[in-house]
Amino acid sequence: MKENKRLAVFLAGIIKENPVLILVLGTCPTLAVTNNVISAFSMGIAATIVLVCSNMVISALRKIIPDTVRIPCYIVIIAAFVTAVQMLLQAYLPSVYDMLGVYLALIVVNCIILGRAEMFARKNGVVDSALDGLGMGIGFMLALLLMATLREVFGAGSFAGIEIPFLVNYRIPVLCQAPGGFMVFGILIAIMNKLTEKKGGVKRKSFSCEGCPTAHICNKTECGAVKEESK
Repeated sequence: MKENKRLAVFLAGIIKENPVLILVLGTCPTLAVTNNVISAFSMGIAATIVLVCSNMVISALRKIIPDTVRIPCYIVIIAAFVTAVQMLLQAYLPSVYDMLGVYLALIVVNCIILGRAEMFARKNGVVDSALDGLGMGIGFMLALLLMATLREVFGAGSFAGIEIPFLVNYRIPVLCQAPGGFMVFGILIAIMNKLTEKKGGVKRKSFSCEGCPTAHICNKTECGAVKEESK
């Protein structure tokens, strides 16, 4: 039973709760580094390492960290691992370090990492937190690779810097630019939403109009439900 639960924790971040395509977190690096496959893969690996390590440490220290200062403590822990990853890349893979640029340092404030620390690591054990971080990291990396493949193949006519002969003359350069990134991102989110709906995924909830400042001019009792007119 415990093994099944841990498998579910690991798989959740890959598909059901994919941080990019379902939860829509970490959009800044997603749009910034997906113009080529190498940078997307490097960012995915770096974020996964930080996710797993920070989740484990935060989970191990969850009973020691005071609740009132937990967010600053999380940021310090995450920043320590990000700094270590930066130093390793700068020492052994300087080309990748230069390619990722400022977005490598911004992993510290990545919503995915801070969100998993707050929502999962501080409430669960070390092993489960490590599996959660690994699953979320892989899900993040797969989403980046999917976006980067589409943008680089059709936008630059290459894959991981290697030219694809029959696509070089039919490139769509806008896909390698910011507007193309937003377009591909939006299309992938729409496709993922459609697939999860068909498989009985997350259902859209109706929200009460109580407290809405424009409720008096809206002929509804809740979002998606039209109020019946009195006869």
